[in-house]
Amino acid sequence: MPVARGKVAVMPAHFGEAAPRFVADTPSIPGFEFDTIGGVYVLLAFLPDDQEGTVQMLRAMAQHRAMFDGVKAIAFQVTRDPALAAQAKDIRGLSWFLDLDGQVSRLYGAAAEEGTAPVNWVLIDPSLRVMGTAGLAGTDNVFRTLASLPPPGQHAGTALHAPILIVPRVFEPELCEQLVALHAETGGTPTGVMRDLGDRTVAVMDPAKSRRDVIIEDPVLRNALKVRLERRLFPAIEQATAFACTHIERYLVSRYDADEGGLFRAHRDDTTMGTAHRRFACSINLNDGFVGGDLRFPEFGPRAYRPPVGGAVIFSCNLLHEVLPLTEGRRYVFVPFLFDEAAAAIRAAYEARVGDLPPET
Repeated sequence: MPVARGKVAVMPAHFGEAAPRFVADTPSIPGFEFDTIGGVYVLLAFLPDDQEGTVQMLRAMAQHRAMFDGVKAIAFQVTRDPALAAQAKDIRGLSWFLDLDGQVSRLYGAAAEEGTAPVNWVLIDPSLRVMGTAGLAGTDNVFRTLASLPPPGQHAGTALHAPILIVPRVFEPELCEQLVALHAETGGTPTGVMRDLGDRTVAVMDPAKSRRDVIIEDPVLRNALKVRLERRLFPAIEQATAFACTHIERYLVSRYDADEGGLFRAHRDDTTMGTAHRRFACSINLNDGFVGGDLRFPEFGPRAYRPPVGGAVIFSCNLLHEVLPLTEGRRYVFVPFLFDEAAAAIRAAYEARVGDLPPET
């Protein structure tokens, strides 16, 4: 069943506005998270209730199928018809949202009230902002517009840079080597991704992530890491963002391994009940000599980012980001989350309600 995230739109999203986020089933992926899309144009095709209009839209989609290659553009046909939903099948670049209760349609103005014109087409840019909407009469113009668009990385008309902060010299080389050696002692444990299950957040294994983690238990080493973050990193974050970090979540060394297909596909770090307190993600590289494994922020273009050894990449936990596949060697990285007193209260409220915190993954 679709689940809206954030503020529910009471009017259709218009030009330049953020596309409303939601979770909905597709034929192949239950609970698909719309906000994990980024870096490509997205066309939402809201099929109407009448058969004639539905046939017209499906014919247009079939005629222009080649546009949806998964590289420049993807599309979702959104149906509220149970019979059509039962026949729907996902193919690369062209999928379905099964909107049987109409919640997604209402978010986008496609289930309009009597007397208002419904939205049938919504074109969304690679940063998940609305480029335009149209009804059935605008079908031809929608596809002309889509065909004329530049490659996704050029959609803004100027180069985009992810709103991140790179801070060198957070950890000295000797400390980086110590953390790599600590991980090597056990080789780490494969870890999953966070999902809400009922009233709590749990870790589940998912092929979208291939990484081995080691939790640092030694209180002396944890304190040494804490001191360095507080003295070398927190002031830089406050200077750049006017945000005062006061809390560190997890002391974790991770390894991405080319031999194991190391990667972490596009995701956000604060979308579950047990992670809603996270404000900034931090990745401190501990080694070099690997190929791939860099960070990319799909909503801001194809550029990849890599801090120097001992340096940090800092970014909002609400940014869509991915760790690109590692193709050679191993990447070791220290990956805490940072937050403040207000966020700590959110975390404490979750713990008080469920009795514990989600795993450190």
